[in-house]
Amino acid sequence: MDTYLTELFERDLLKLRDELNSFKNEDNIWTAAEGITNTAGTLTLHLLGNLNFCIGTQLGKTGYVRNREHEFSATGVPRGKLVADIEALIPIIKNTLPNLTDEQLAATYPLEFYGPKSTAFYLAHFYGHFNYHLGQINYLRRILETGL
Repeated sequence: MDTYLTELFERDLLKLRDELNSFKNEDNIWTAAEGITNTAGTLTLHLLGNLNFCIGTQLGKTGYVRNREHEFSATGVPRGKLVADIEALIPIIKNTLPNLTDEQLAATYPLEFYGPKSTAFYLAHFYGHFNYHLGQINYLRRILETGL
């Protein structure tokens, strides 16, 4: 597989790490603004769970067991733990995606969220999903800490 998706996922996982480190007040990672349901911490746990399961387990056979309910109910996970989990995910991405063959990319992805689609389709979907929430985290940080 071409390594462009690997490079993009790594780049944006590092952006997620940098977003969390940019919170001046660590408590704000677990604070939601008025009218916003999820905190930056919740979204981070969700992104970590999604990629660890959808790429790590489904494609890389890491054995990660996802607890989606926990992703949306946990609070107060320290920034250092979130950052360490982001950094631990990068090698999983880097060891999985480049090893996918053209045949694997064209094959139907093992899970059907939107019907039977190729692995390549779902990888593009996962990348878009990641960046959607990364943007939310960025905007939430700025709302909470600069009053935008």
